[in-house]
Amino acid sequence: MRYIDISEPGGPEVLQMAEGPTPEPGPGEVLIKVAASGVNRADIIQRQGFYPPPPGASPIPGLEAAGEIIAVGEAVSRWRLGDSVCALLSGGGYADHVLAAAEECLPIPVALSPLQAAALPETLLTVWSNVIDRAGLQHGESFLVHGGASGIGTTAIQLIKQVGCPVYTTVGSDEKASFCRELGADVAINYRQQDYVEVLLEETGGRGVDVILDMVGGDYLQRNVLLAAVDGRIVNIAYLQGSKAEMNMLPVMLKRLTLTGSTLRARESAFKAALTASVREKVWPWVEQGLVKPVIHASLPAVEVAQAHRIMEASEHIGKIVLTWT
Repeated sequence: MRYIDISEPGGPEVLQMAEGPTPEPGPGEVLIKVAASGVNRADIIQRQGFYPPPPGASPIPGLEAAGEIIAVGEAVSRWRLGDSVCALLSGGGYADHVLAAAEECLPIPVALSPLQAAALPETLLTVWSNVIDRAGLQHGESFLVHGGASGIGTTAIQLIKQVGCPVYTTVGSDEKASFCRELGADVAINYRQQDYVEVLLEETGGRGVDVILDMVGGDYLQRNVLLAAVDGRIVNIAYLQGSKAEMNMLPVMLKRLTLTGSTLRARESAFKAALTASVREKVWPWVEQGLVKPVIHASLPAVEVAQAHRIMEASEHIGKIVLTWT
């Protein structure tokens, strides 16, 4: 099979096309002939040498892929040869063949291409796990996602609108703000021009926001605490501006805030299987009806993976970046 190798930690130029043996599925696994692979920020961090794969996972980067099942291992009953699926992965997605746990695969809806489906698993499962399961967002509560034009952000806006909540977001340009509003955000704030804390406190009549999903970190950590409503929940899933900051914890106590966070990649297989089943039951109907759609900024041939990483690192994209293997 062909796959993307990280020759050494470094910039995008260390990503090289390589060839190796095609794996065979073990018990509970399927082998997917990959049509498209999603690109995620975690892939960049792995390429830089700061996010090694968990024990037992493939060293090949890539946390989601879509294609056709061409082999199944023992004890797999859900899937058959020829089924079109997208899959959550602990690694290995940057390849034209990949092993996936059968219970972490989702069927590709008829209306979507494999290219579109490759943009779904990581973002949908991450948002559902952190915002609904971990933070317990309820119908009618307010929700803020930082980085609304990212893959996570565009997914969160659509998904949480279906839950029935007002959705706010921060972005880095007027173009991104306009796009997020068209996607369903009630308020989209260009943080380069406005103070999002002031804007959203005014928008909520001083009450603040119930659930905040943050991928930025840095000085956003304290600002999220100031903006959170009483009994609010703040979930961190990345720290693009750093994980360390000086904070006044008094508002956390006075407002009974919950500060939490998680990563999905290293979670045990049983957790990811249960999460996939929950998303299939509760979220997949929205995907099948076109109410939650993948937003694709660019698709590039896998040989241009370095350029895909450069696009993501420039942070000017809207939605997901996808590699194709046809």
